[in-house]
Amino acid sequence: MAKFKSTTLLSTLVGAALLSQPVMADPDLQKEIDALKKQNQTIMERMNATMDMMESKQPASHGHGSGKGKTTVGGYGELHYSNQANSIAGQPAKKEIDLHRFILFLGHEFSKDIRFWSEMEVEHATADPNGGEVAMEQAYLEFDLSDKLQSRAGILLVPVGFINETHEPPVFYGVERNNVEKYIIPTTWREGGVSINGKAGDFKYDLVVHSGLQISSGDNYAVRKGRKGVREAPANAPAVTARVKWNVTPGLELGAALQNQSDMGQGMDASVGAGTLTEAHAVWQVNKFTLKALYASWNITGSGAASVGADKQTGWYIEPSYKLTPKMGVFARYSTWDNRAGDNADSAYTQSDIGVNYWPHEDVVVKMDFQTQTAPAGKSAYNGINLGIGYMF
Repeated sequence: MAKFKSTTLLSTLVGAALLSQPVMADPDLQKEIDALKKQNQTIMERMNATMDMMESKQPASHGHGSGKGKTTVGGYGELHYSNQANSIAGQPAKKEIDLHRFILFLGHEFSKDIRFWSEMEVEHATADPNGGEVAMEQAYLEFDLSDKLQSRAGILLVPVGFINETHEPPVFYGVERNNVEKYIIPTTWREGGVSINGKAGDFKYDLVVHSGLQISSGDNYAVRKGRKGVREAPANAPAVTARVKWNVTPGLELGAALQNQSDMGQGMDASVGAGTLTEAHAVWQVNKFTLKALYASWNITGSGAASVGADKQTGWYIEPSYKLTPKMGVFARYSTWDNRAGDNADSAYTQSDIGVNYWPHEDVVVKMDFQTQTAPAGKSAYNGINLGIGYMF
C-alpha cells in the first residue's frame, strides 16, 4: 500500500505551492508561511504513520497482552413472562416477568492449538439474597492434542444430557428448560476439573475428572442444592464423568453418560455416601420431524438419603417437535421427575407442555407454551401460560 494517498498528495501539493513562492519582505506573512509548512509536515507524518499501521500484518491488541491471536465476544439471554394458577386453594398464583439470564461470552485463540473460552452470567437481573446472582458459567483453556483429541482445564460444563452444554434459547423448545434436566441432572451444572474430549469414527467421547456435588440433610439430599459453582468448592471427593455419543445414521444420535462420586457429602455429612448418575438419551430427526427422549437416575448410598427416599432420584421425558416452516415450529413434551423416588410415598411431579417457537432470525426466538402439572399431595402445581424471547450471538 503506497503511503502517499489522496490526502497526503493534497498536503504535498499545498506545501510545494507555498515553497515555490518568493520570500516576502513582510515578516508577518513569512510567519504564516512557516506555520503552514510546519502543519503540512505534521499531516504528512501522521498519514504515513496511519498507512504503516494499516499495512502491518499484526492484529490489533485487545486490552493487555501481546496482541497476538484472535479474541471473540458473544452472548445470549432470555426474558420470560409467566401467568400460572396454583393448584392449592388460597395459595398465590405465579404472575411474573423475569430477565432470567444475561450471559456474556469471551474467547481468545492464542494459537491454532490453544484457546480460552468463558461465559459470565447474570441471573434474574440482579445479584441479591433473593435469588439473583453473578457467576462464571464456563472458564477453561482448551488444547488440541491431535486432529481428533482435545484436553480442557478450568470451569467445565459437565457432559451429560442435552441442555447442560447447549442451552442457548434459540436451540431448544419451550420457554423454560425442561424439569428433568433441571432437578435431576441438574442444569446448568459446572465444575472445576480437567477433561479429555475425542472423536473416533461415528463416536464422540468425553472423560472428565472434576469437583463434585455436596448434598445434605438440610435440603433433603436434593442434587440441585448440591451445586457449588466452583466457589471455594469442597474437593474432598472428586467425581468422574464419562460420556459417549454415537451417530448411528444421519439423523439418529444415541448418547449415554455415567458419573461416580465416592462421597456426596464431601466429608461434612456422614449420613450420605457415594453417588452414581446414569443418563441415556436419543434424538431422531426425519425431515421436519424431531423426536427427543432422555432418562436420568441417581443412586446414592447412606442412611440419611435412604431415610427420606432420596437414595434414588429419577426422571425422564419425551419431546416430539415439527417445523411448520423454516421460521416456525411446534412441540409437545411429557416429563416426570422425583427427587425422593426411593420410598413408597407419592413424591413424583409430572408436567405436560405444548407450544410454539418462532425464529424471525436464526439467532432470535419468540416462544409461547402452555403447561399442566401434577404434584404430590400438599405440594403446589402450576398450570398456565409462559411467554419468552431469547437470542444468541
